[in-house]
Amino acid sequence: MTLTSDPASVRAALERLFSHPPFSDLDADLRGTAEIVMAEILNNIVEHAYAGEGGRIEMALQDGEGGLHCSISDRGRPFPLGEPPAGGLPDLSDDLPEGGFGWALIRAYAEDLNYERRDGWNHLRFRIGPGLPA
Repeated sequence: MTLTSDPASVRAALERLFSHPPFSDLDADLRGTAEIVMAEILNNIVEHAYAGEGGRIEMALQDGEGGLHCSISDRGRPFPLGEPPAGGLPDLSDDLPEGGFGWALIRAYAEDLNYERRDGWNHLRFRIGPGLPA
């Protein structure tokens, strides 16, 4: 699936993804986990990789051993340190922050997370599978 990097396209793509197999076949808990991971990754690409400038996002999904194998690629900016953020939680001692939870959720729910920057493309691969926290 290919989509444009903008909030409306991401919402439409997520709606399409989760209304058809393999996502529509998942049990409710795993489906919720998959929705969180996919939405966080796609929205991060829109907000940070392309910084609202628009661009193309390519996704490939395969139902296989151990769950759903996902690959998401974009031509946006690379991660600042050459790898995805560690995913620590923001400081919760004061008011609840508006953001900062995305990579903590992605790292908690996605397995076999792998990032590579090659030929001007960001390539993120991961697996969402049974036995992950719900």
